[in-house]
Amino acid sequence: MLNVAVLMGRLTADPELRHTSNDIAVTSFTLAVDRSYVKSGAERATDFIDIVAWRNTADFVCKYFRKGQLVAVQGAIQTRSYTDRDGNKRKAFEIVADNVHFAESKRDFNSANGNYHHETASAQQQSPAPAYSNGDTGDFEEIPGDDDLPF
Repeated sequence: MLNVAVLMGRLTADPELRHTSNDIAVTSFTLAVDRSYVKSGAERATDFIDIVAWRNTADFVCKYFRKGQLVAVQGAIQTRSYTDRDGNKRKAFEIVADNVHFAESKRDFNSANGNYHHETASAQQQSPAPAYSNGDTGDFEEIPGDDDLPF
């Protein structure tokens, strides 16, 4: 059997860490995932996919990810059946995350969303930008021909 889901999308809200009665960490969040095709004359459609992360993965997600951030999730599709308030039988589909990865640099996320966290901005003000020099080219040796190169 094979049940693998790989998604990349943006978080629709900040993830919040919860704990079960047995003190197991869990978080659920939603990814906005653009569809890969666009109908002629229409806007690109977006799917909103529910994700659940448990234990260390839940801790990691809640510590490092924020609303609007581009995230890659690898996991498995899970279904649950339940009865709603009106007595109707329903089925829920969600991805149980095994791995969650950063899909953009922090700089790209901050500049695209205008989100500069307070601690990031203050850290940038306190430490000056590193100084770079052109370096000394005396440390390099010219290769006369490319005959000996393996590529």
